[in-house]
Amino acid sequence: MLQKIEKTAFRGHGPIKILYPGALLSNEDTGIGSIGRIDHPEIHGNTVIAMHPHINDEILSYFRTGKAEHTDSEGFEKTIGSNTLMFMKAGKSFYHEEKILGEDEPLEGLQIFIRPGKKDLKPEVIFRDLEQVHSENEWRLLGAPTAETTFQFSSQTWVYDMKLMKGQTAKLPELHKEGLTFLLYTFKGQAIINNAIQLDKKEALIIRDEKINIFSQDDTEFVLFVTDEKGEIFKNGMYSGNQFA
Repeated sequence: MLQKIEKTAFRGHGPIKILYPGALLSNEDTGIGSIGRIDHPEIHGNTVIAMHPHINDEILSYFRTGKAEHTDSEGFEKTIGSNTLMFMKAGKSFYHEEKILGEDEPLEGLQIFIRPGKKDLKPEVIFRDLEQVHSENEWRLLGAPTAETTFQFSSQTWVYDMKLMKGQTAKLPELHKEGLTFLLYTFKGQAIINNAIQLDKKEALIIRDEKINIFSQDDTEFVLFVTDEKGEIFKNGMYSGNQFA
């Protein structure tokens, strides 16, 4: 099955657009397996997102332009941006604040809300410095449910990124696990899938039991989400949880 998500599926009228990827498929779950919610912020100028709580969310901060000063209830303070990613495991209770440093360029990226494997896990904050901002023409693993990455999800979830250069082709990564669901998100650029489906910025493709070929019509940045919909998850997280419940 291939199901395109148009950019009109995003909610919100401010600088942060919100995507509930499962809402297009049914009226039973706003998420797809462990993929609860994806925010795409484009924030211009100096802005403070005041201290606010998260409960039972696992949040990957993936910014491509701009910088933000992060402060949280676990005592961490760090500037994050295109070279420094952040993974927050909210657990039972967690607070954080972001001060957007907008003098040079706007803050644009993704706030990715993944459902935890279990309720009330221990809060934790992890940072990862990237050797290169982009991984050109090759999938880069950002997070997985195993210790092979710095960012380890408590659920059966994988997140990759790649910048596919103009005129190049790619396929999905091999995970050697059957029955997985893929969500291919176009962060920037334009691509054609299987010579038929066009994906522009802020559009995505849900992939179940299909092989695809990706052709990049421009230098195109992708974020790929993979979930085992049969895996154990907690669906009542503050932001990642099912909004239909």
